[in-house]
Amino acid sequence: MAHLMLSAAVLPMLAIPAVAQTATGQAPGLAQMVEAGELPPVVERVSDEPEVVEPLNAVGDYGGDLRIYLRGSSDHNHILRVVGPQGLVRWDPDYTEIVPNVAESFEVTEGGRVFTFHLRDGMKWSDGEPFTADDIMFNIEDLVMNEDFAPTPPRYMSGGEPMKVEKVDDYTVRFTFKEPYGDFLAELASPLGQHPVLYAKHYCSQFLPSYNDSLDKLIEANDASDWQNLFLQKCGDLEIPARWGNPERPTLDPWVIKEPYVGGTTRVVLERNPYFWQIDTEGKQLPYIDQVVAPVDQDVESLILSVIGGNVDFGLRHIDPPSNRPVLAENREKGDYRFFEAKSTGGTDMSISLNLTHKDPDLRELFNEEDFRVALSLGMDRQEIIDTVMLGEGEPWQQGPFEDHPYYHEQIATQYLEHDPERANELLDGLGLERGEDGIRRMDNGEPVTFQVDVIPTFDPTWVDSLQLIEQQWAELGVDMEINPMERTFFYERTSNSNDHDAAVWRATQSWVPGQIPQMLVPVHHDSRYGIAWRDWYLSGGAEGEEPPETIKTRLELYEKARGLTDPQERIETFHKIADIAAEEFEVIGVSTAVPTYGIVKNDLKNVPDSMPSSWYYPTPSPTLPQTWFWQDE
Repeated sequence: MAHLMLSAAVLPMLAIPAVAQTATGQAPGLAQMVEAGELPPVVERVSDEPEVVEPLNAVGDYGGDLRIYLRGSSDHNHILRVVGPQGLVRWDPDYTEIVPNVAESFEVTEGGRVFTFHLRDGMKWSDGEPFTADDIMFNIEDLVMNEDFAPTPPRYMSGGEPMKVEKVDDYTVRFTFKEPYGDFLAELASPLGQHPVLYAKHYCSQFLPSYNDSLDKLIEANDASDWQNLFLQKCGDLEIPARWGNPERPTLDPWVIKEPYVGGTTRVVLERNPYFWQIDTEGKQLPYIDQVVAPVDQDVESLILSVIGGNVDFGLRHIDPPSNRPVLAENREKGDYRFFEAKSTGGTDMSISLNLTHKDPDLRELFNEEDFRVALSLGMDRQEIIDTVMLGEGEPWQQGPFEDHPYYHEQIATQYLEHDPERANELLDGLGLERGEDGIRRMDNGEPVTFQVDVIPTFDPTWVDSLQLIEQQWAELGVDMEINPMERTFFYERTSNSNDHDAAVWRATQSWVPGQIPQMLVPVHHDSRYGIAWRDWYLSGGAEGEEPPETIKTRLELYEKARGLTDPQERIETFHKIADIAAEEFEVIGVSTAVPTYGIVKNDLKNVPDSMPSSWYYPTPSPTLPQTWFWQDE
């Protein structure tokens, strides 16, 4: 992956002839609305400076539905991945360069302290209202910086201070940081960096006390607990189902909600945004596809059957474990689909985090013994897991980038991978954990060494299969591990919010490049389940949670430094210092290398790449621009 460099100016990705800047084409249904006087002409809808996108293979035709799927009531990020986080900037399809998106262009000056974004003159929200710098000022000043709404996310801070935002003119905004912030563009390109343009001021301001003197009536009418709850109901947030629950909320997305994602729904439908701001090289307004249709299934088996039955046009999430590949491959002709490759960006698909800030003092003391964690790692037969569960794909791995990546760190990736139960037992004996008559070791208080590992079976079915083998392997050491399968919403509440878990499973598929949150190196995120109380301390500036030990504080300081660096090599060196400390502490136990997976796409769906990066921070498949996908009759 290419290094991210800051420069004085960044130009659009393509040099498009001026003649192509004019929108001349639109979907037939929109053309009829224009003729009936229900919509302005397309050239007035797409802004004076639409982004001109060159489709991957061909200029497309209009029409049809894109059928995806949702897994239960908390699969909102699948919608986000397809519709895309329409932030100021985005990653290019190869995940190597950050390019303008909602912003027509941008400039980075003063050594990475000042970021100036030039918006698209005449751009509009999905309801036809103007999108201007006032919307960004509203998003930042009234929401991101409003502590009464939520704590300011660290991505909008530098040197311990929030950024300053300035409206230069109606279509220009400037963000200024206290210190250089080399990671800022990559933060904005991630799914969590859309806040500056997420909410339409003309609509969402009505749910804030500073704009509405009659807010109590709205709160009561919507059965909300307070104005913050009402706002989230009506306008959503980055990663909650309510983002897709209100058809009235204006967006900048290529498709907008028609049938919302609410409790008990059996399908979600999004329809074309008539004011979308991208056109192709022939002047045709995007998207080509009329609707995104997402039936809601309750289990992965139903999703697989839908794919085989030909009822899914694009699928990756939930169906890509290796165990599903044989049946998907066998039924390609029946389902009329082909495979595409989803390439891992590094790390491991499965890691286990013991809760080092556990509320139970005895388990906390045990989990914080590094020898205990090392013993568990040495007691795992990773090759058995790879051969049995992963069908032989992958190799033993802890975490971190692969060998061919500039961020590769040998120690944190490869230590304690060997299956050495003899050494594991020696370490456990050395901790004074003697076996009882039942073979289970005992803590000093006489209680058995027993703990649960929380896991979401539907997120990745290989996790439970792997845990069943690990359960047996650790039982041979005298450690009683119990698998605790949970629905996703309850999992997050228990592990990320309440800190009530013993241990938890999650992915650590990171290469530590800008924009990725290195949650397995430093506790800065809700997926840092080895130290949620430390995460709370960090995010609250010490007001909440639990003050971490010096080893964590040092890493947090280095992480803050790394986020500001503009020199790629210096950033790598700083991350290696973080990894040096994390490797010595060994807080997270990995299983095997993240391997490429394969999604399915219908044979007649065009402009879908044969291969794409697979990462939440990318986020797959959004940067491949699904708005350029189209149906071609063979």
